[in-house]
Amino acid sequence: MVEVVAALIWRENRFFIAKRPKNKARALLWEFVGGKVEPGESREQALVRECREEIDVTVEPKEVFMMVTHEYPDLTVRLTVYNAKIVSGEPKKLEHEEIKWILPTEINDYEFCPADKEILERIRNA
Repeated sequence: MVEVVAALIWRENRFFIAKRPKNKARALLWEFVGGKVEPGESREQALVRECREEIDVTVEPKEVFMMVTHEYPDLTVRLTVYNAKIVSGEPKKLEHEEIKWILPTEINDYEFCPADKEILERIRNA
């Protein structure tokens, strides 16, 4: 089981998504920014680090939006999605192919990682 965190970041009525690099697993699928929790790190610390590394912003993790366990052919992830707020910086494309702010009504226009499907359903129905 791999412990993974992700940030649900809103700007007005849009939320932030990023397209995975072509050289990684689940290449070119859209996802929430985040990543693996390293040994000795809390989930919140991992989220702050991942957002800094991936999009060059400092976030403040708020409450847990949702937890999902998903089995991929190569690994099982336990994904904790936090509502998060950008406290400094403006998102930059450091690792991803593309970054975007989208409306919940636009979710179906993007192909997301399978682990995100339940999360997206909850956002769509909120």
